[in-house]
Amino acid sequence: MTDQHRVDTLSCYGNPHVATPNIDRLAAAGTRFDRCYTPTAICTPARASLLTGQAPFRHRLLANYERNVGYLEDLHADAFTFPAALREQDYQLGLIGKFHGGTHRNAASYGFDGPDLQGWHNPVDHPDYLAYLQENGLPPYRISEPVRGTTPNGNPGNLLAARLKQPSEATFEHYLATRAIEQLDKYATDGRPFFLATHFFGPHLPYLLPDEYYDLYDPGLVELPPSIAETFDGKPAVQRNYSAHWTFDTMPIEATRKLIAVYWGYVTLIDEQIGRILDRIDELGLTDDTSVFFTADHGEFTGAHRLHDKGPAMYEDIYRIPGIARVPGAAPQTRDEFVTLTDFTATILELAGCDPSPAVDSRSLLPLIRGEHPDWPAELLAEFHGHHFPYPQRMIRDERYKLIVNPESVNELYDLHTDPHELSNRYPHPELDQTRRRLMRRLYALLRDRGDNFYHWMTSMYDIGDADYDPSLSAFEPTGTTQ
Repeated sequence: MTDQHRVDTLSCYGNPHVATPNIDRLAAAGTRFDRCYTPTAICTPARASLLTGQAPFRHRLLANYERNVGYLEDLHADAFTFPAALREQDYQLGLIGKFHGGTHRNAASYGFDGPDLQGWHNPVDHPDYLAYLQENGLPPYRISEPVRGTTPNGNPGNLLAARLKQPSEATFEHYLATRAIEQLDKYATDGRPFFLATHFFGPHLPYLLPDEYYDLYDPGLVELPPSIAETFDGKPAVQRNYSAHWTFDTMPIEATRKLIAVYWGYVTLIDEQIGRILDRIDELGLTDDTSVFFTADHGEFTGAHRLHDKGPAMYEDIYRIPGIARVPGAAPQTRDEFVTLTDFTATILELAGCDPSPAVDSRSLLPLIRGEHPDWPAELLAEFHGHHFPYPQRMIRDERYKLIVNPESVNELYDLHTDPHELSNRYPHPELDQTRRRLMRRLYALLRDRGDNFYHWMTSMYDIGDADYDPSLSAFEPTGTTQ
């Protein structure tokens, strides 16, 4: 699993420039899901959805603890999680890398072996990483040439990239793959079944890379995303504010091109580490009876819509994610059904012989992976609750259209066939009145079915048909009473 990873940086998803041979070989031998999405484009809530098989509104871990705005910071003690179910089947459990799942409960709290690597970015001061450097005679972490813009109040902006003064063997990514291989070797000799996750902290910004990866790709190869022409006209004002927060307009366009090229280098660095793990699976003779998945928690803007990072804007750039599954006995293929990160939970449970039903918002992908054609939803839902500040959103997208409800602002409607880069908000356009009504009513019904109380706002504000309940949730006017 990677963090903040754009689908369009992978060769197997169509990038003509970025070298990702190891992820590509995984895709070539497995199922590549072309329309895989995160349930929410923010780290901790998305990862909690994978852990529980539940949508964020249900598990209620709604924000990263570093930017928490009053939400829960840990799952409830009695929350269902897939590692607990696997442990009942005598599975060995390992998680090497990013957990980012709470303040008081870490990966070990859920039964995972591995170093406790907390936080949103590479914890380069962690004792285990420092011991790894010392054991291998490698130099310590040091960066130079930081890339920053200027914030609206004149302060230096967030760090976006820098040169890392270490060889590739000293990078945190190489360290994580090394520890994963060591854990794999232990599990392979035990004879018991195992689940092992390697969660890279990258290619999340800031992109901190050795020169060989920082300069691996010529910025001249970078075709800037068409949405870099974003004007924010007719869009929620928060998007323009986020652009200013991420200092996009304070840097020359050449800097954006270079940042994208460096991001590509980061992807290749991680791909090489994934290759080391895949090679070790082969060497241990585990390939024919081990399922391997590759995915990410969400995407990243990298200049799209004049934004960096992620935030309160439900664009494809940050909601569409890679999704690859190699399951023994299943033929290679590409699927175009709408699937989500949360669906990997039920898939893992079913493979391990566990009951997937407690993962209530998750559907096992195994029928799709095995080439079947089950009845499958023709739309997907996503949600957002805030980052830096509360900001509730709900989204539904189908084959062609995407509707986003923003209670504090204007709603959004995009025609992804005619406007794939989501530049034109068509919500107020009268020619799409029927589409808007259809999607709004469908979203309303799905949220009610789920038990997501966001629907209460929609009851009075939008065309949801005739209300069939008292929105005051009271009995002020009991049925049958007359004066």
